[in-house]
Amino acid sequence: MAFRLLGIHGGLRCAGLQPALLLQPPRVAFLRHASAKSSKGEQGWRSTQNLRYLRLPLGVGFVLLAVLQWRHIRQRLEKEEEHAKDWEITCYRLMPLRALSRVWGWAMEKEVPKFARPHLFSWYATAFGCDLNEAEEPNLAAYSSLGQFFGRSLKHGARPINCNDLLVSPADGRVLQVGPVTGSRVEQVKGVTYSLEAFLGEPNWMSETQWGRPTLARRLLHNERGTRLYQCVIYLAPGDYHRFHSPAEWRVNFRRHFQGELLSVNPMVARLIPDLFSLNERAVYVGSWKHGFFSLTAVGATNVGSIRVYCDEELRTNQPRWPRHQQRHKDTYLGPTQEGVPMAKGQLFGEFKLGSTVVLLFEAPEDFHLRPGIGERILVGQPMSLCDPDAAKVTPDGPKTD
Repeated sequence: MAFRLLGIHGGLRCAGLQPALLLQPPRVAFLRHASAKSSKGEQGWRSTQNLRYLRLPLGVGFVLLAVLQWRHIRQRLEKEEEHAKDWEITCYRLMPLRALSRVWGWAMEKEVPKFARPHLFSWYATAFGCDLNEAEEPNLAAYSSLGQFFGRSLKHGARPINCNDLLVSPADGRVLQVGPVTGSRVEQVKGVTYSLEAFLGEPNWMSETQWGRPTLARRLLHNERGTRLYQCVIYLAPGDYHRFHSPAEWRVNFRRHFQGELLSVNPMVARLIPDLFSLNERAVYVGSWKHGFFSLTAVGATNVGSIRVYCDEELRTNQPRWPRHQQRHKDTYLGPTQEGVPMAKGQLFGEFKLGSTVVLLFEAPEDFHLRPGIGERILVGQPMSLCDPDAAKVTPDGPKTD
């Protein structure tokens, strides 16, 4: 069984839907113009004699239907500035994005013929705005695959790490949201929220005294008074440097890996889908720093099924199957004696295989002021607070990026 698609004048039409499809098994049909010499009066719907058929699997028809419907939804919502409806989000989630991401990952690791590498990688760099002058290896022919080029290391000192500010940017990207967290719903972008409880899961790492507080945002805090919870969301576009670093000096004690979707985390999509970060696959790293609670979360996205974290060799993302008898998340304590892994500020933490998102949630004093504004572009190592008057100082050379 397959879809039959009927086209008219290069577009798709169907009764009652836009874009629309007529579902007629067993073949997919594409309309061809009878002749370039046809008169205007003859243009329009052709007879079935002018239809050329091509057999395609049923799944391809469903994917095409979902893609066209999502395109229509996106165009409409851009005009109306409203959230996607539940059924529209369900249609989007029905797309085989995990399988497509695995195929993309396979393609990323395929060796590229040496003669084609400079042309392919320079085209990619131009298309997505990559700065090749920062690459540690300037010879494009030295990268054997697109994945190796994409995860390239930078020259030593290309991202100097601020030596005075306690908190620096963990990644190159654009700030989607930043500021204090006041309740159980947290803004992923302006006006659109996600559930903090769904995002982190049950915080079973907390002490008994923390459980008695009224909200999760308060229960996460190590100190009863004088501090509050803050967040910063950084979106990495496909052209950005895609390794991410430790934003502070802290100790990583615990990792929680959530199975989930691989929906796009593009800012436009984040404005349409509430709880996007709670739906997607993610690896949550929890620990502590100078002021108390600290966490860094690497959020997966379409074609970013692979997330690598250097202090966590057991992490495996975008697996074909998740054991049915297991929970929807896996918990792991880190360190040789499960006492955690110390991380230095600016130390290399992990990498994505394509554009994605890093979410910081951390405890800090009530007078803590974050430096970057919403929509601002920020680079690894740049200061993120206004607490230190000497925050503009940087180390001559930051830690090596590989």
